[in-house]
Amino acid sequence: MTARAPIVIVMGVAGSGKSTVGQRVADLLQVPFHEGDKFHPPANVAKMTGGTPLDDADRWPWLRAIAAEIDRARDGGVAMVVACSALKRAYRDVLIGHRTDVRLAYLRGARAVIEQRIGGRRGHFMPPTLVPSQFAALEEPLPAENPIVVDVTGAPDLLAAEIVAKLRSGG
Repeated sequence: MTARAPIVIVMGVAGSGKSTVGQRVADLLQVPFHEGDKFHPPANVAKMTGGTPLDDADRWPWLRAIAAEIDRARDGGVAMVVACSALKRAYRDVLIGHRTDVRLAYLRGARAVIEQRIGGRRGHFMPPTLVPSQFAALEEPLPAENPIVVDVTGAPDLLAAEIVAKLRSGG
């Protein structure tokens, strides 16, 4: 970890557990948690609720809003955890860029596992029909992005503990 307060982006496809694991990471670090979906403009939520995948034009304002929140936290010396799909390298460039104190925790999961999870969710705007578009857009983080990679099949508490341990060890 760096001298700055830690900023962690928990990323992965819909259904990977970003919100659940991200909240638990924040609890372990005793820092605020931000649900990235709350930064979506209403038009994006309506589009996804209707079963239409977002395109890059839809995502840029959302990503810039999250990046602005990250910068506010950094400027104030405040740590935070944010859940955000961050599926493409270009999206992560907006969110992280040259912010070397921002860490990426990637929740990696097999498509069959994710489809089963999405199929069992209730009350979320992301329908199971959008899972293929999530995997089509996914560009897994490269080693140069220094990601913490965990497999989603573990229990959320264990995944969060693994992420925090790696953060603390600099891994």
